[in-house]
Amino acid sequence: MKESLQSFLESAYERHHRLAFIEADPLSVPHRYHRPGDIEIAGLFSALIAWGNRRSIVRSALGLMDRMDHAPHAFVLEATESELDRLNGFVHRTFFDVDARALVYALRVVMRPSGSLEGAFQPKPGETDLYPAIVRFRQALVRAYSLGRTQKHLSNPDRGSAAKRIALFLRWMVRRDSAGIDFGLWKSIDPALLVLPLDVHTARTARQLGLLQRKANDRKAVEELMTVLRTFDAVDPVRYDFALFGLSLEANKA
Repeated sequence: MKESLQSFLESAYERHHRLAFIEADPLSVPHRYHRPGDIEIAGLFSALIAWGNRRSIVRSALGLMDRMDHAPHAFVLEATESELDRLNGFVHRTFFDVDARALVYALRVVMRPSGSLEGAFQPKPGETDLYPAIVRFRQALVRAYSLGRTQKHLSNPDRGSAAKRIALFLRWMVRRDSAGIDFGLWKSIDPALLVLPLDVHTARTARQLGLLQRKANDRKAVEELMTVLRTFDAVDPVRYDFALFGLSLEANKA
């Protein structure tokens, strides 16, 4: 049974783990850049607004990058107050210009030592996934700047959240990908520690396949699902995100 299910997921992975996947996905936004710093910042903001229609997310993320003059890394680290005014009027669902501005201020402090976010997500010895690192990253941003209402856009795994959008960003940055889909920029973090960016679609598919029993789409559900997926591939378990998401797309077209 396990072998047949794994084979089914492998087949779905092969069908959907293709560069064509990027076209309508928020991942297409950081793929427009070549410098690691720009990829990081474009990826983070694209992931943080990744809810709703995928094409709408891409439009909004590209609009935000345009306001950053398509130099997001330099914008976060160096933009003057008058340049930050370019963010005025931005909105994607409940993510407003005040949220973008607050995150720029906080990221500027967190990134100042190295110019990168990689160090902010370093796991500690004995940790079995990146949820504690996500919590520390959130805490670092909150300490760096009074985020106020913007905190709601930074999910807190300590309160049970699956932290889908940050998990998505981490997949992009950490996962080594020979197909050129995920970037694998951060070599100091083991891809085996990644957590699947669980959404309603992947969760529904996982339950239909018997991979997940928990009814809530929360941190415990991700931990339950990852326990199973690591038995299929202990080195790169999050690659099955492509399989589960692709299967959900196939079901919607049926």
